[in-house]
Amino acid sequence: MAEQNSVGGQVQYKDVLIIGTGFGGLGMAIKLKDAGLDDFAILEKGSDVGGCWRENTYPGAACDVPSLLYSFSFEAKSDWTRHFAPQNEIYGYLKHCANKYQLTPHIQFNTQVTQASFDEDTGLWTIISSTGQTWQSRIFISACGQLSQPAMPNLKGMDSFSGKVMHSATWDHEYDLKGKTVAVIGTGASAIQFVPEVAKQVKHMTVLQRSAPYIIPKPDRAYGPLLKSLLKNVPLFQKLYRLNIYLQHEIRLLGFTWLQKMMPLAERQANKFMCKTIQDPELRKKITPDYGIGCKRILISNNYYKAFTQSNVALETTAISHIESDGVVLKNGEKLVVDAIIYGTGFKATQFLSPMKVTGLNNKVLNKEWEKGAEAFLGITVKDFPNFYMLYGPNTNLGHNSIVYMLESQIHYTLKSIKLLNKKGIKYLNIRQNKHDSFNERIQKQVKNTVWEKGCESWYKTEEGKNTINWPDFTFKYRHKTRNVKLKDYHIIKQAS
Repeated sequence: MAEQNSVGGQVQYKDVLIIGTGFGGLGMAIKLKDAGLDDFAILEKGSDVGGCWRENTYPGAACDVPSLLYSFSFEAKSDWTRHFAPQNEIYGYLKHCANKYQLTPHIQFNTQVTQASFDEDTGLWTIISSTGQTWQSRIFISACGQLSQPAMPNLKGMDSFSGKVMHSATWDHEYDLKGKTVAVIGTGASAIQFVPEVAKQVKHMTVLQRSAPYIIPKPDRAYGPLLKSLLKNVPLFQKLYRLNIYLQHEIRLLGFTWLQKMMPLAERQANKFMCKTIQDPELRKKITPDYGIGCKRILISNNYYKAFTQSNVALETTAISHIESDGVVLKNGEKLVVDAIIYGTGFKATQFLSPMKVTGLNNKVLNKEWEKGAEAFLGITVKDFPNFYMLYGPNTNLGHNSIVYMLESQIHYTLKSIKLLNKKGIKYLNIRQNKHDSFNERIQKQVKNTVWEKGCESWYKTEEGKNTINWPDFTFKYRHKTRNVKLKDYHIIKQAS
């Protein structure tokens, strides 16, 4: 079905429109096809599937969730090479899913969505790309994720630097780091993976740290022949092995929530690991966090600390004053003359969907509605934005287990909603204000009693201090909440007879 738009171009119609081809977008598309709902399209800003696993190709990129938990339950991968999969294997897995389930014909690549608006009369979403292409759909699904927009710091003089500039999510593999002097700004999850690898190549590297992370050993190793054979050839063994890993990680939530008195033990273990590697007392002092463990994301690495024992690697904790054409100037007046600056400053996790403009009922603009922090019912649906569903939306990130499990719960809920819309002749569903608000009030109340609120700034929070990122409960509880769509939670607008 196609209609003429006001400027004579084609408006393409799809019953369901999905943005993004990471785990969320591909998983949603696979389940739509399984249900016989083939009238859908996926818009992808990149030139291939994969989401953040396509984008993040920096040296050392790997998952910090065990491999077996990092695939769909309905398409479990049994041939991971390591217990913590490297980026290229996860990327390959997502490409495999797209090919096996014949999703490519549904995907339009190199298409950045700039705006989407809902029409109350027709019950349709109109979606427009940066090239001016227009689509209409009954169901609009965002699978952009929380880690799709690289964050850059606001430093004076950044644009004046004449050397090489890279962000971990936009790595330039053509740039030869050998013999170079490099400054790394940021010490987050990406930096602790690429710093040891970059250290092997450069003449000298200075890591500029604003806040030290807690790091624990990464229990990573290659899968042995026997275990690989069992995982591949004995499906029940694979399911039980996967369940065991899931339960081990699920229990860790207790330390973030109800059993926080156990966290000092974890903190001592992390410090013991650091002290075992770092002998220099001054360096130990610099690299020791000044907040309680768990307040920020706990990182895992076996070689980050080791990098600082190399003669060509230095850690700098003095704040940055500004950047000049040939280097970084610190607030103590010292200047670091460098050939390249690498930013390991993470993502704009709390700025969901930005810079896309999403307009719902009564001309409400989503980012304006979220000025005080993003909120959604179950992290999926938003008041006055009917038939709009988010995968990996507000407060659905995890600090203890695999996001793929959460995504499958959200995909299930969204698919059930679509089936209800089709079965009952509903034009659109709009979450009730009281349901939306009470859910989010409970979430924020729970969050206030977690370690994430224990006196530190983190990417979990907005500038005002609201945690819009993490799910503060067990993942199986979230699955229970998303098991069924309760129509009483929604205002139901029927199709005209």
